[in-house]
Amino acid sequence: MTQPTLAPAAPIRRVRPSTSRALSFLIVALLLAFLLVFFVLPVIWLLLAPSKTAGEVVRDNPLSFGSFGQIGAAWRHLFAFQDGAMLTWLKNSAIYSGGSLVLTLAVSVPAGYALALTKFKGRKTLLVITLVTMIMPQATLVLPVFLELNRFHLIGTVWSVILPFSFYPFGVYLVYIYFGSSLPRDLLSAARIDGCTEWQLFSRIALPLAKPVIGLVAFFSFVGNWNNFFLPYLVLPNSNEFPVQVGLNQLLTSTPSFNPVAGAGLNITIPELALAIIIAILPVLVLFLFSQRTLVSGMLAGSTKE
Repeated sequence: MTQPTLAPAAPIRRVRPSTSRALSFLIVALLLAFLLVFFVLPVIWLLLAPSKTAGEVVRDNPLSFGSFGQIGAAWRHLFAFQDGAMLTWLKNSAIYSGGSLVLTLAVSVPAGYALALTKFKGRKTLLVITLVTMIMPQATLVLPVFLELNRFHLIGTVWSVILPFSFYPFGVYLVYIYFGSSLPRDLLSAARIDGCTEWQLFSRIALPLAKPVIGLVAFFSFVGNWNNFFLPYLVLPNSNEFPVQVGLNQLLTSTPSFNPVAGAGLNITIPELALAIIIAILPVLVLFLFSQRTLVSGMLAGSTKE
C-alpha cells in the first residue's frame, strides 16, 4: 500500500516592511491632520481675524490676511469701549492674580513644608482634607464661598476675589511632595546640630532648594487665577471691577453677531472680540515662554529620591 502524501503547507504571508511603514505613516498623517483642523486652524483664524472687517471675516478666505490698518482700527474701537474698560479689566486681572499669588506662596509653601517634615496632632487629617479639596470641582465650592464672603460683607470688594484665589490646595500638595521626597534629611540634621532653629532651617535651607517647585506653584496659581471666570462673575457686580475674563463675556454680549439685541453703535464686532481674546491670553503666554526652564525643573522635582 502506498502511503498518502501530505498536502503542502500554505505559505506564511509576511507583511512587508514597506507596507508597515506606509501604514504607520498614514496613521501619523491622519493624527496630525486631526490636530491641525481642530487645534491649529482656529488659532490661526483668531490671529488673522483682527486684520479684517466684520464683513471680510464672513466673506473672505478664513485664513487670509486683511490689512494692518484694520488692526489699528480694531485696536481703537476695542479700547474705546466703555471709556477704556479693556485697560481697567486688564489692570483688575493683574491685581487679583498678583495679590492672590503672593498670599498663595505665603501659605502654600510653609503649609507643604509643615505637612512633610513636622509631626503634630491632626497632620494626617489635614493632609486628607487637602487631597479631598484638591480633587473637588471648583464649581462645588462657589456657593459656600459666596455665602461666607457675603457673611463678612466682602462681596464686591477686591478681597472677595483675592482671598478665594489664595486658597490653593494643589500648591500645598506639590510642595508637600517635594519636601517629603527630595529634601535631604541628613542636611537638616547637620543644620540642627550646628544650632539652626526650625525657622532658619525653613528660610535658609529649605526655601533656596525649593525654588523650582515654588516657581511651578506660582505659574499654575497665576494661570488659574488669570483664567478664572465663575467666581469673579458672581461676586463682582460692577463692570469697572471685572477681570478680563468676565470683561470678555461683556464684550461678547455687546457683539451684534452673537447678541442681535446689542446696540449697533458700539463698534464691537468679531475682529474687536478676537483682538480682545489675543490680548487676554498674552500675559499667560509671555509668562510661559520666560519660565519654561523653571517649569521643567519644577515638574521633575520630587521625581527621584536620593
